[in-house]
Amino acid sequence: MTDCENSMRQSALSGALPFPRSDGSAIWRVRLISDNALGLLLIALLACAAFLTPFVFRAADDNRLMSWRWVFADAQVAGFAALLASGLVLAYALRKVVLPPRYAGVWLFAASFAVGAAFWSEPEVIVDTARYFAQAKYLALYGIGAFVEAWGGELPAWTDLPLVPFLYGLIFLAAGEERTYIQAFTTLLFAGTVVLTYRIGKELWDETLGFYGATLLLGMPYLLTQVPLMLVDVPAMFFIALAVFTTIKAFKLGGAGWIAAAAAALALALLSKYSAWLMLTVLIPVFLVYAREAPAAALRRASMIVGLAAALFGLLLLAKSDLTIEQIRLLWDYQRPGLGRWHESFVSTFLFQIHPFITAAAAYSLYAAIRRRDLKYAIIGWMLALAALGQIGRIRYLLVLFPMLALMAAYGLREIRNTEARTFAAWCAVTSSLVIALFAYLPFLHTASAANLQRAGAYLDGVDAPRIEVIALEQTRAGVHPAVSVPLLDLFTRKPLTYRPDLTPLSPPAGIDTSPLRFTWESPLPRYYLAATSNPDPRTAVAVILSEPSQLLPQRVAQRLAQHCLSGEFVISEGVYGYQTIVRIYQPASGPPQRCPQGGIE
Repeated sequence: MTDCENSMRQSALSGALPFPRSDGSAIWRVRLISDNALGLLLIALLACAAFLTPFVFRAADDNRLMSWRWVFADAQVAGFAALLASGLVLAYALRKVVLPPRYAGVWLFAASFAVGAAFWSEPEVIVDTARYFAQAKYLALYGIGAFVEAWGGELPAWTDLPLVPFLYGLIFLAAGEERTYIQAFTTLLFAGTVVLTYRIGKELWDETLGFYGATLLLGMPYLLTQVPLMLVDVPAMFFIALAVFTTIKAFKLGGAGWIAAAAAALALALLSKYSAWLMLTVLIPVFLVYAREAPAAALRRASMIVGLAAALFGLLLLAKSDLTIEQIRLLWDYQRPGLGRWHESFVSTFLFQIHPFITAAAAYSLYAAIRRRDLKYAIIGWMLALAALGQIGRIRYLLVLFPMLALMAAYGLREIRNTEARTFAAWCAVTSSLVIALFAYLPFLHTASAANLQRAGAYLDGVDAPRIEVIALEQTRAGVHPAVSVPLLDLFTRKPLTYRPDLTPLSPPAGIDTSPLRFTWESPLPRYYLAATSNPDPRTAVAVILSEPSQLLPQRVAQRLAQHCLSGEFVISEGVYGYQTIVRIYQPASGPPQRCPQGGIE
């Protein structure tokens, strides 16, 4: 066999095609499938598996809010697969985009704000919102001084810190009591967190790693559903990221400006959420990293940052020392053991609620950092290590560490040397997660019974009545005090509400001392909701909140509605949550029952 024939034989086996030269010989340069194409194909197949595998095993997802066994219970797999395929095609088209782009911070802020705003239509599905709304409304009605004085007294503080409700109250005071203003604020904080993640990665390593880390925050579907909610989790995440970034800059550059900024950011983070206190120990590895280069300067700057932050934070401790001690005792005796009872598995959090590419890249990053002996990695790995060692299994408590998890994933992705493959993998995580969040999570939330309060609130704005009386019946499927529904309804209507507790007297159910809903029984409504119980105005429109459509009205409630007719009913339900809110609107009868308007029936 000639050399040429032997080459042709090897070519056929390897997939190469001959290209003849002018002198009759042949060259063998092109393969049917290049190594780069094989890599991209493998990533695409893994991206498909990253959805299909959790989908098949969705019964293992024990998330309390967005479990895949609920979200995809009635999913049309073929249609959803087509959406995912479209997302992967988009990711493939973006693989050659040069990252980071020019003005990366501006691009990240605009894109993340737009993504967060896409979820503004979702209802408030977590009952903790009632506390923060009631506290913010109190400030808007009575002023800053009254808010500070009433905090922990007339205004129950439960286990909350005052910063975030205070900021919400300032927004209501300045702009008006509209949910949209709160959503814009929390979305701004989310977009700011994305930019801070980029800046942290840039300060620790380089701009590219920071950009990938910031982008991967959009690859966490659960996080996206939390952005528009009136809670403290997203603001706490922002303030912790701000504290980490400003502290890094203070240690690197020094200067009064950065030291003051770091101290202020640390104080704000301390005032945002008690669970943030544990995560703020991340400043220990920040100090150790920069103390290697200049021990004396690092120690001096750390002393000034901690001293100033302690002075600012100490004002609260001095003003409300008894309350703070009581809250810490409650956290230790009730909240700490409760973490085991209100558990969500790490499998749920890191394989269902976060894209598996991010989790896999973050896991590999530990090996890469050890191999490189990179001490700076401890800064981004610290919070996750604390969560793992402490067995913190509730995703809402883990939300604050998501920026660092995204940076860990970016660190791991950096090990993929092929730029196209690395970019394609990152975009696959982002586009797949956006498809899941927008076309599975969001529609599911729209079917939640919490949406009844949202729609009923809008309906009440059109009711011809100066105020609305609210009657909340006993919850038959959850140990929730029904009065918690009043602030949740109030968030969605401009009409003033009054509450009649005398019509439905209740006692706490058994086991409430260890229930995560205990606060609903120990946090009475503020005085601005309480109605006069004698001689109620018969012309007042009434909103009745039930836990199920077939629930019978107590005799006293039926008597109160004797001169009213049903004008609106909102009864959608996702069928999985224990806390259900069915809303019926009754208006004073102006004639025979058939003359009552029926435009709000759903």
